[in-house]
Amino acid sequence: MVERAQTEWGRIDILVNNAGILRDKTFAKMEMSEFERVVSVHLTGSANCTKAVWNGMRDRGYGRIVFTSSSSGLYGNFGQANYGAAKAAMIGLMNVLHLEGANTISASTRCPDRRDGDDGGPAAARRRGAADAGVGDARRAVPRRRRRTLPHYPRRRRRRFRVTYIEETLGVYLDEAERSPEAIAARWHEISDRETALPLNDAFAQTWKFASLAGRAKGKS
Repeated sequence: MVERAQTEWGRIDILVNNAGILRDKTFAKMEMSEFERVVSVHLTGSANCTKAVWNGMRDRGYGRIVFTSSSSGLYGNFGQANYGAAKAAMIGLMNVLHLEGANTISASTRCPDRRDGDDGGPAAARRRGAADAGVGDARRAVPRRRRRTLPHYPRRRRRRFRVTYIEETLGVYLDEAERSPEAIAARWHEISDRETALPLNDAFAQTWKFASLAGRAKGKS
């Protein structure tokens, strides 16, 4: 696939890892073959495609790789142990690739800006290759996520650790005609209103939030 694209257009600048399947069951009833199949498609499939374009992007010094994660990986969702594990693992893969030099965008989370033991100084920036981690959200109701970080506490050998959690603003519902960068920028004050920020306990709570926003925008309760 990569060879065909390069033959046709000469280079690959963007990869979107969006393949996925579902095999939903409670973990008690799930066969390991069903677990492995979902992980293979979501995680290994993303790794395979990323590996195929990785060296070319690094050699050219430019590339964009999109990993489509899910709230099931961030918050958990009943009956989706395989899916949630695969989606959370994709975030881990993205975080590592970010540190190794990729500019990455995730549909569900932002990359860390420091590694364990990173002092955040100029040397750390050089180690990260000045990678720029972006944040994107493909949902119609557009929330703004933000991270809160506790202060760094010293550990043995000057190692540091931190604890983070993710919360979302309420967001807004955008009709199809409004889904443009200009329209989003015009309503950014609503999207980024921190007074509405709250943690979500599970994936269903997030789905219900988006459905409620869309219903209210259409005049339905």
